[in-house]
Amino acid sequence: MRLLISVVGPDEVGAALAGGADILDLKNPAEGSLGAPSPSILRLVRQAAPPPQLLSVAIGDMPDLPGTAALAAAGAVSCGADYIKIGLWGPRSEAAAVALVRAATEAVAACPGAAVIAAGYADAERAGTLEPRLLPGIALRGGAAGCLIDTAVKDGRPLFEFLAPDTLAAIVAEAHAAGLLVALAGALRAHDLPVLQELDADIAGVRSAACQDGRRGGPLQAWRVRELRALLDAPAPARTSVNPAQTIG
Repeated sequence: MRLLISVVGPDEVGAALAGGADILDLKNPAEGSLGAPSPSILRLVRQAAPPPQLLSVAIGDMPDLPGTAALAAAGAVSCGADYIKIGLWGPRSEAAAVALVRAATEAVAACPGAAVIAAGYADAERAGTLEPRLLPGIALRGGAAGCLIDTAVKDGRPLFEFLAPDTLAAIVAEAHAAGLLVALAGALRAHDLPVLQELDADIAGVRSAACQDGRRGGPLQAWRVRELRALLDAPAPARTSVNPAQTIG
């Protein structure tokens, strides 16, 4: 499993990489769960972490505006993004979500190495968004390379409070059967990483657990990233059925 660490600017790149992050993820928390950064910040982060370092960029909790999504995706790639994460905030139907993702994927189709990640929300009921169980199908039909399940409201309530491990395992399995990458995020803590490994997720996305005092808005700390990296590098336990009572503590 790869470790994705979210940064808010170039000043945090050193800590993320020193701690062993596989993927840098740039977002603007002030604009939401998947808030988009400015082009200037994106360029500075890309300069601080040039290729082949993988860079993921959020382009927003996107309203149901395919043209806006396409232009945002193209802009992110032109500034150096490898993965473009689009939050399915606005669509109210599968067809609309597919159209939104398709607009982004078509906008970056001519850019080698660029890939769109369709992002849904575990707390869909309170956010008023589409059910995350629909995400693999939407990503596949929209031409995305993968999907991300995150939380929409950043109030410290974690991914597993909204989706049980068995439900997540089914989503991961469906996505993998379709050839999609799967990333899981949402107030994840160190003790959640073994669960993600059992779920067979491809990427663990972390921000709060890598920051001072475990606060999403705190500064990133290399030693915290290093501890998360060590957990992922440890030998994985024999995979049985996922039992959160045994694996979350």
